[in-house]
Amino acid sequence: MIPLFRVAMSPEAPARAAEVLGSGSIGQGAKVEEFERAIAGRVGRNEVVTVNSATAGLHLALHMVARQDDDDGEVLSTPLTMEATNWAILANRLRIRWVDVDPATLNVDLDDLARKISPKTRAIMIVHFAGYPVDLDRLRAIIDQAEARFGFRPPVIEDCAHAWGATYGGAPIGGHGNLCVFSFQAIKHLTCGDGGALVLPTEELRRRATRLRWFGIDRTADRLRNPPDVTEWGFKFHMNDINASIGLANLAWADEVLARHRDNAAFYDRELAGVAGLELTERAADRRSSFWIYPMKVEDRDGFMKRMDEAGIMTSNVHERNDLHTAVRPYSCLLPGLDRVAPRIVCVPVGWWVTEEQRTHIADTIRRGW
Repeated sequence: MIPLFRVAMSPEAPARAAEVLGSGSIGQGAKVEEFERAIAGRVGRNEVVTVNSATAGLHLALHMVARQDDDDGEVLSTPLTMEATNWAILANRLRIRWVDVDPATLNVDLDDLARKISPKTRAIMIVHFAGYPVDLDRLRAIIDQAEARFGFRPPVIEDCAHAWGATYGGAPIGGHGNLCVFSFQAIKHLTCGDGGALVLPTEELRRRATRLRWFGIDRTADRLRNPPDVTEWGFKFHMNDINASIGLANLAWADEVLARHRDNAAFYDRELAGVAGLELTERAADRRSSFWIYPMKVEDRDGFMKRMDEAGIMTSNVHERNDLHTAVRPYSCLLPGLDRVAPRIVCVPVGWWVTEEQRTHIADTIRRGW
């Protein structure tokens, strides 16, 4: 069976981790700081704070920028994502207001988002689904219009869990001035085993996030001789040097991983164009996807998946629509775009482990029909 996911681990990672394990210092320390500097260099911003998961990063981002002092506060968000995106909203005692999905991109429908911004909006959560960037210029214009209409500018949080290495307008995702959260979970392009990073728009927010990820305590102070006052309570969200050492070992490796994902995706784009019963997602000239997964839209998805399984090819829709969960039933609303596309979404293996022979087998199998 050709797998849909595999862990991309540099051969150098075990030795890097062993060095930390034998050092006597395995918590948040010099390796974490080194990894943060490396991430900053990749995304083009210095305001980087690592955390122990992307979920923690989303929670912390919302905690810092979204008002939580009333029962009506809403966060606009997509239902087509990993549940972690939206559970972070609930963990901050905020309400979810679902935004429909654009069937062409599988990202949020920006027209629907513009309609749903209101005085209750505390933040906007977007996801670069499969690593394909949201139209950030259009989103900025929508926020400008909301500010002119309502007198406030809703903060934008970009869930970049799929999007390591993706670009918009020639610049890396993570560097466009919003709060951005990356995932370094096991099966991402860049893995630390687990972990994440929060990229902030200002130095002030970076300093605050640095405190809040560790109980609100200033770790630069001499806590034994002169314990610092905690002015704002925080969390235990910090990364440790073990995870950071794995991430540092995998940074260069991730470049090769990303290139292979893109090469396989380009092959599928060529070979699957025009196949009856199959529709590819959008490709715009101003952005480059990371292709963490390769989603397509197919007729008779059950039949397609059965045919792929018979051919030894693993497939999945990867993420179920979040709005159908009982836990978020109070927020249900009409989402016609998602209704049209959700039953058709399926992903085929696109990752670095897929050989030229295997991707040819996948494309040939699809072209023969299901």
